[in-house]
Amino acid sequence: MGRHLVLVGGGHAHLSCLKDLKHIVARGHKVTLISPTAYHYYSGMGPGMLGGTYLPQEIRFNIKSMAKAAGAEFVKAAVLRVDSQARQLFLDTGPQIPFEVASFNTGSSVPVNSVSITDCENVFTVKPIINLLQARRTILENLFNRNLHLLVVGGGPAGLEIAGNTWKLIHDYQGGAKITLVAGSRLLADFPERVRSLALNSLQARQIEIIEGTHLDALKRGYGRLADGRQLPFDVALLALGVTPASLFADSGLECGPDGGLLVDEYLRAVDYPHIFGGGDCISFKPRPLDKVGVYAVRQNPILYHNLLASLEDRPLKPFQPQSDYLLIFNLGDGTGIFRRKNWVWNGRLPFRLKNHIDRKFMRKFQISNETQESSDTDI
Repeated sequence: MGRHLVLVGGGHAHLSCLKDLKHIVARGHKVTLISPTAYHYYSGMGPGMLGGTYLPQEIRFNIKSMAKAAGAEFVKAAVLRVDSQARQLFLDTGPQIPFEVASFNTGSSVPVNSVSITDCENVFTVKPIINLLQARRTILENLFNRNLHLLVVGGGPAGLEIAGNTWKLIHDYQGGAKITLVAGSRLLADFPERVRSLALNSLQARQIEIIEGTHLDALKRGYGRLADGRQLPFDVALLALGVTPASLFADSGLECGPDGGLLVDEYLRAVDYPHIFGGGDCISFKPRPLDKVGVYAVRQNPILYHNLLASLEDRPLKPFQPQSDYLLIFNLGDGTGIFRRKNWVWNGRLPFRLKNHIDRKFMRKFQISNETQESSDTDI
């Protein structure tokens, strides 16, 4: 007799499951997908959407249509709590959803508790990715009324890509704006000096101001206050302050890792409840810490698909074996990129073309055929 599989979130690690749901349903299992939105936006192409390299419909997956086409049920809601013993999911829309096997791929959010935000408009965190579309629209609505002050906060790869692609947006529309990047202690502090110097040179060549050695304390009434006392005016602020999993797992009494993510074993299975799985940014991998990068979620795809079906049918699971190193390419927003793998670092137009090829190939693998013809962004 078939069992009930519930997928919570339609992120990168669930895409193989969504693509092959027909196979799971054909074997007699019931499948439910729960997501607060009908679309999942690919984070690797988010800054490019902000800058205008990509249309919104080019970087998203219609997870609602993927589920329904396979004979699964789609529930538009967010999960607030997990009763792991009773196997019930409590939703923000009211009802509970029972499950026999559940998998979580709910992503991450930008922690803003380190910044006091009061009396402010036009402040956008860079996740969820749809926020970047809203930021783009806000910038364009105000671009020709005055010279804008655009504030980007965060010294990691996201801050770099957001600053560079904000410049592209302004440059393409021939508007006037001052872009300031507050990079914390140092821009790309955890990367080799060669990567850092290439990034600094690219931004500075485009008159993007970079502030290092301090962090943002507060945003209030159009001004950002830094820890050293300086105040920076802003019309639009984009916050790229790292990522953190939601408090769902801790709130539900599930065992979590140091970052608050669902603690999973080598099979991507919750260490305390073998009928619960997870992947992507929302998990903490017990065998060893994993960076919050999309490459791991993508590599978890086939393993999670296999293990969910195996769990439904009481068959052996496969371990996830993450690679020790991975390729990174930063989209600088001017048609160039920075390539880094181990000690190999290079920049120019070729790295961006390579990134664009890899990203578009990934989108083609999982997008439904008519997605790029859709133009409405109202159902987000």
